[in-house]
Amino acid sequence: MSTERHYNVIRSPIITEKSTMASEHNQVMFNVALDATKPEIKAAVEELFSVKVKAVNTLVRKGKATRFRGVRGRKNDVKKAIVTLDEGHAIDVTTGL
Repeated sequence: MSTERHYNVIRSPIITEKSTMASEHNQVMFNVALDATKPEIKAAVEELFSVKVKAVNTLVRKGKATRFRGVRGRKNDVKKAIVTLDEGHAIDVTTGL
């Protein structure tokens, strides 16, 4: 897999209260591409951040129907990845790449 694809797989880190609590258990959360698979996510995180990944869990949050000034719309679906790192490895998502 090319380096360009690694950057397309990992869209952005998720920095919320829940993800901060998960970081205490050696987990990091990312928004990823909808077509990304678990092996692709694992390879991208290991290559971009130089860490060892223990497990990858994914979920897809379905987009909600919205209204703005009477016009119907829809938010996009979002795929999240919860990446568990091996002991001794860490990612500081606040610094960026």
